[in-house]
Amino acid sequence: MNHIRNFCIIAHIDHGKSTLADRLLERTKTVVGKDMQDQVLDDMDLERERGITIKSHAIQMDYVHNGERYELNLIDTPGHVDFSYEVSRSIAACEGALLIVDASQGIQAQTISNLYMAIDNGLEIIPVINKVDLDSAKPDEVEDQIVDLLACKHEEIIRASGKTGIGVDDILKAIVERIPAPQGDPAAPLQALIFDSVFNSFRGIIAYFKIVNGTLRKDDFVKFVSTGKEYHADEVGVLKLSMSPRDELSAGDVGYIISGIKTSKEVKVGDTITHVANPCKDAIEGFQEVKPMVFAGVYPIVNEDFENLRSSLEKLQLNDASLTFQPESSVALGFGFRCGFLGLLHMEIVQERLSREYNMEVITTVPNVSYKVYDKKGGCIEVHNPAGMPDPTYIDHIEEPFIRASIITTTDYIGPIMTLCLGKRGELVKQDYISGNRIELIFDLPLGEIVIDFYDKLKSISKGYASFDYHIHDFRESRLVKLDILLNGEPVDALSTLTHFDNAATFGRRMCEKLKELIPRQQFDIAVQAAIGAKIIARETIKAVRKDVTAKCYGGDVSRKRKLLEKQKAGKKRMKQIGSVEVPQKAFLAVLKLD
Repeated sequence: MNHIRNFCIIAHIDHGKSTLADRLLERTKTVVGKDMQDQVLDDMDLERERGITIKSHAIQMDYVHNGERYELNLIDTPGHVDFSYEVSRSIAACEGALLIVDASQGIQAQTISNLYMAIDNGLEIIPVINKVDLDSAKPDEVEDQIVDLLACKHEEIIRASGKTGIGVDDILKAIVERIPAPQGDPAAPLQALIFDSVFNSFRGIIAYFKIVNGTLRKDDFVKFVSTGKEYHADEVGVLKLSMSPRDELSAGDVGYIISGIKTSKEVKVGDTITHVANPCKDAIEGFQEVKPMVFAGVYPIVNEDFENLRSSLEKLQLNDASLTFQPESSVALGFGFRCGFLGLLHMEIVQERLSREYNMEVITTVPNVSYKVYDKKGGCIEVHNPAGMPDPTYIDHIEEPFIRASIITTTDYIGPIMTLCLGKRGELVKQDYISGNRIELIFDLPLGEIVIDFYDKLKSISKGYASFDYHIHDFRESRLVKLDILLNGEPVDALSTLTHFDNAATFGRRMCEKLKELIPRQQFDIAVQAAIGAKIIARETIKAVRKDVTAKCYGGDVSRKRKLLEKQKAGKKRMKQIGSVEVPQKAFLAVLKLD
């Protein structure tokens, strides 16, 4: 056990974690020859295309230091705020962390948030300044920021470059010397923490775990504590570039178990594995349940695909434990699921993965957050979906979730950022100067306002120089109303939203204008209306496609033309009574991009 080191890499998005991980794998000869490529641990096409890490990836490296062989278990983590749950799970399986900071950008919001998470878990932090080879690098300035943040010594900070390989040997040496070996007793009853799982169509569900106490051997009879299910360990092993079987793993090891599990509900991330014959007394504690921030309806384009969508979501949930879903139905879209996501990027990635990995084409409704609705008798219900809102006459008041947001930027952009946040009903809590011309703004913002396009706007007004991180703070009373969209007097439940009373009229008007552009013209007039309760607040009319029925009348009495037009008018009226309006997928997406 003294020769095992478990560590993860944490940083803000785009600070070069995956590139540095590539250099560590190259230097320890874990990945050689044709297997070596950029972002070697990012095995999804989606990760390579976008240049971001979506999933945590575990891999074992062998490293010789002072003539002794060490086993280094590295977990590369995502940097985007929407995937912070992945980071929390990786941290639970480690004793130390490399904190990577970009030499040209300095400390960003997500760096601070991930750092606090690691410190709370008692991890040993090794600060690394990456990209020191860039012309725009300011290593001395960034070093001062790290010293202020961590209260460490200047000589403890390693300067490195993931691109050129500078400082990689120093990092490996620091991992061995500064990160403590895992604590645990190989002879005690087995206790292993599941921190991730994947679905394999040939071998069932593969669970990744870290052994805290005890020893696990091939063919052992094991039990998963929270589900109470029992299995034979058909194969156990460690995670190299691919899975590498072993006969036994003991305390401190990170590995995988294959036991022929077929149903996804039987594996829960954060569960404890123990032996059936000699079980541990307690499950491993301190694993938090995920709390979704954004909810949206996900519906199959063809109704017959409902069961396929269910199994695809279950398989995806194994690999992405922060996704939650439950069945729901909509008049406009049929049967589907109400899914909970950690943010908009997470929602986009899930939709993309459903399409690529499971061939499921889906329609996603307008995303919204959960509200607490109090009735006049003092009862409270949680509403995730505008359709679940009780009648306004029963509602006493509604509370919406507020977040505490941290925005780090340069002083040049304070004005526009303040305007943006105050326009989203934000309240400035405080502002701190970090160093030089960098400032941290702390705002309380309603989550419902930032769900759709806040992050994109923040990036564009600050020319990319603002980083954003947030956590749920509290629920506050707000004047919220349900905005319905009606087509020919019929409400389209999938387009209804909950919005603040002050924004309802403008939002309703913009929705009607956008739908007028996107819904194709029919043989009859279509009235597009936005309504709050029984009150119509905006209206647009999509004109009918008309045929010139009077074209064959050349001359003659005007009553002949009148008669033909009246006949056409009666036909249109009949058609309107039985005609239905198809809302294209573009219309649902357009609501997200209303600007």
